[in-house]
Amino acid sequence: MSDAALIAALPGLAFQAILLFARLAAAAMLLPGLGEAEIPPTLRLVLALLLVPLLLPALAPNLPGLPAAPGEAARLLGLEVLLGLWIGLTARVLALALAQAGQVLALLIGLASPLQGDAVLGAAATVPARMLALLTAVLVLASGLYAVPLRALVESYAVLPAGGPLPAGPAAEALAAAAAASLELGLRLAAPFVLAAVLFNFALGLMARLAPQSQVFVVVAPAQLLGGLALLLLLLPAILALWGTEIAAAFLRLPGA
Repeated sequence: MSDAALIAALPGLAFQAILLFARLAAAAMLLPGLGEAEIPPTLRLVLALLLVPLLLPALAPNLPGLPAAPGEAARLLGLEVLLGLWIGLTARVLALALAQAGQVLALLIGLASPLQGDAVLGAAATVPARMLALLTAVLVLASGLYAVPLRALVESYAVLPAGGPLPAGPAAEALAAAAAASLELGLRLAAPFVLAAVLFNFALGLMARLAPQSQVFVVVAPAQLLGGLALLLLLLPAILALWGTEIAAAFLRLPGA
């Protein structure tokens, strides 16, 4: 390619690189392991920026060129951002199952109140939920699971080409299905603690009937907490193994995977 042809092609290549960066950066902000709150947003953006020159040569033939109208360019960029957010958020919701199990566990062993929940695992998240959320990031990065959403993100250009219509209906259905699957997995992971809590509180109820003058629930509160933590220590390897198996299969259902 001559210098003149290269200079003429630069605006189109630059626009294609921006389109590619829009989807990658939007997904990188949310992908499990890579998009954790502990990782500064600038580092996530740098990761997406580093991927652009690696992927642009292979994906450029399928990317739209620079449109003549600024409004059309803004529309294409907006669609790419929405597609990246959809893929990243779907993967993030699936990975939240382990932290959700921690929230349920904390409620059952007396570390949380049902009136002070934190659905987004923010400042009011319980200690077990926060610990399991950090374990989620560690497991995703250590086991190589992060590569599955990344590969799905790259392959998504084959099923969701840039410039195509936004599949709003299927996207909403897929996100709802991911949320349902994550909640179902979280409850399965917390099932032993639910059973233990039911049996424990049933025994406390019998003790309260036999000795109504004693403050049974106050006296055994430390035993409830210590027993719950001991059960968590005992079952944690099995919980993590089950979570890893289920999430690996769930990631393979991401768009493009």
